[in-house]
Amino acid sequence: MNVSQWLFSLSALYATPSTCPIDKELYDRARGVEFLFRLGSSLALPTPAMFTAATWFHRFYMRYPMEEFHRQDVAASCIFLATKTEECGRKLRDVAKISHAKITGLDPNTIPSDSKEVEQLQATILLTEEFLLEALCFDFVVNNPHAYLVDLFDSSAPETLLQDYAWSIAHDSYRTPLCVLYPPKIIATACYVLAQRIYDGPNSPSLDTRISATSPSSSLPTPPSHNPPSPDASRYAIQYFSLNEAELASASEALGILLEFYAAQDTEGSFPHLSSIITVQPPTASLSRPRLYKHVSHYLIKNNTTDITPTANVQERTPNSSHGGLTPMKSPAQSKSVGLTGEVRRLDLS
Repeated sequence: MNVSQWLFSLSALYATPSTCPIDKELYDRARGVEFLFRLGSSLALPTPAMFTAATWFHRFYMRYPMEEFHRQDVAASCIFLATKTEECGRKLRDVAKISHAKITGLDPNTIPSDSKEVEQLQATILLTEEFLLEALCFDFVVNNPHAYLVDLFDSSAPETLLQDYAWSIAHDSYRTPLCVLYPPKIIATACYVLAQRIYDGPNSPSLDTRISATSPSSSLPTPPSHNPPSPDASRYAIQYFSLNEAELASASEALGILLEFYAAQDTEGSFPHLSSIITVQPPTASLSRPRLYKHVSHYLIKNNTTDITPTANVQERTPNSSHGGLTPMKSPAQSKSVGLTGEVRRLDLS
């Protein structure tokens, strides 16, 4: 696997084949990934398979325009392909049936097995899969940041709530293009550092301090006892992964994109629990680039978007979530212990 071919620069993100503005493309990508997650959840897929499918979804749109391939068709094709490569096979008809149910808002149990719409969607998924395979160059291997988070959890044993925050942010990262911009280790670092900042509260060290090249304590004189200074817990991820200056710069960019994504969501309406995130000051270095996101209200008002459009017309379809979706952060009482199965702290897509 040539990992470098799947990591793109920010300038490449601004120059994708899609003709719509970058903010509109990222808004629709978030909606597509939300549809993908809901589809995968209804099919009872393991979360790693959904993360793989979401990564392919972003890779696809780096090489094909959104105007030619509807996000729901691509999402369904990514899910169907993931069921084969991740050894969690599902029948094509089942994928198409659940997808059709989510597009139309129907109960899947009420959709006839010989539905013409389902048959048409099956053909569309298979046709889209051909383009997906070409876009992926038949390279199916994907690493996700959650594996790196598990390493951090196992080595540092942080509070359960902090783990929940980091896990949820990592889930949400797939609604952004981070997986095609940075290696999973950098994304995991950004998720962990942001989770720490939220957990530690507004009076704790800033993100700039947490991801600086040198720890503030390193400039202090050595105590008379000549004992080394205590480890800085707020910089644990940085020290654990031994990030160099270039990697720290990437982590800063990733944090900036995450915070911009969250700031664009309706945190006062559907997601009040995220209000603490948007108050976090982004890293200074990330403020110099052009903005990637506009607030979701811009699109809801402009397009009069509804959550569910009861039609099978490809050009008119909208997913269940018009906001792009977010992963609710769970309290310790709702959490499960950390594991490697992908079932822990799973997406809440009800």
